[in-house]
Amino acid sequence: MSVLAFSYYENKKELYFNVSKTNAMNMIRDIKTKISFSHKNKTSIKDINLLNSKEFSISLYNAKKEKIFGNFEKNIALSENLIFQKEHIIFINDYALEHFSIKYILLKENTYFKKVSVLKLKIILLFLIIYSITSVLIYFLIKRFLKPLKNEKIRLSNFVKDATHELNTPITAILMSSENTDISEKQIERIRSSATRASEIYQDLSYIFLENKSEKLFPENLCLNELITEQLEYFQPLIKQKRIKITSNLEHSCYSMNKNEFIRLINNLISNSIKYNKFAGSVIITLKNNSLEIRDTGIGIEEEKLQDVFKRSFRGTMEEGGFGLGLSIVHLICKKYDIKIEINSQLKEGTSFTLFF
Repeated sequence: MSVLAFSYYENKKELYFNVSKTNAMNMIRDIKTKISFSHKNKTSIKDINLLNSKEFSISLYNAKKEKIFGNFEKNIALSENLIFQKEHIIFINDYALEHFSIKYILLKENTYFKKVSVLKLKIILLFLIIYSITSVLIYFLIKRFLKPLKNEKIRLSNFVKDATHELNTPITAILMSSENTDISEKQIERIRSSATRASEIYQDLSYIFLENKSEKLFPENLCLNELITEQLEYFQPLIKQKRIKITSNLEHSCYSMNKNEFIRLINNLISNSIKYNKFAGSVIITLKNNSLEIRDTGIGIEEEKLQDVFKRSFRGTMEEGGFGLGLSIVHLICKKYDIKIEINSQLKEGTSFTLFF
């Protein structure tokens, strides 16, 4: 920017000089004409108006370089055709006819350096304005671009804390329940429930962060009702722990997709319907007419939060823990297989998720 400003300044300065020089030459030509006309008519040089311009001052010198006429305060050395003074430019031109003993015509230009000074000031002010605006823009852009990084750092830090806590909870429960050699049926159920929870955490983390994305997951024709039944059996420890009543109405239904991804999909929905349900609540699972509905009697979701439920790190409540990955995974898989998903929820009454295959 400094180079551009300097280049503009030099070009504009040269333009001002060329304009001043052209004006001076035109003035000198007119003055010569007036002097010749006055000499022809035998009129005194003092009686004619040689110059009608505030931009220039004039002086006339003879061959001995003595001032004959003019308003220059000091004598000028006439060794050059162009003289740059502190605040003026003096143009010197020979008058070959030497009427009235005039040998040299001198014009002092009075505005060039003022114009250059104003130009310099304008460029400096413009440079300062542009620099200030640029600095402010850069500050806000840096602040804007760094904010997501800062937020991501905070989110990652919270995620690590949550992951440590979430994995530590079932592991601690397993260790505490298996301390004695004489393990009761209740402790066995607690171990199974904790192991199930730890397994689900691992599977979700693996799907999001550890899965090899370059490895193609091939779809296969799945019997959805059979897989759902199998996964309900898998969740029995959690179901028994919260005394959840499961009602399933599963018609025979097939769909082509990867088996592991369908298990991630259904497991996250079932897990949420249990985890966010009230104690001794109920879950109704209906599979018919190419649609799957999972309805619970849990805590529900506030209406203004429904649009955010599929965002990663969204958590319906801080009381039940979790990473906020489950519904994000559900959304990714549904999008991959063109499965339409609808959600309906009422606070403190329950939530239903419906998938349309």
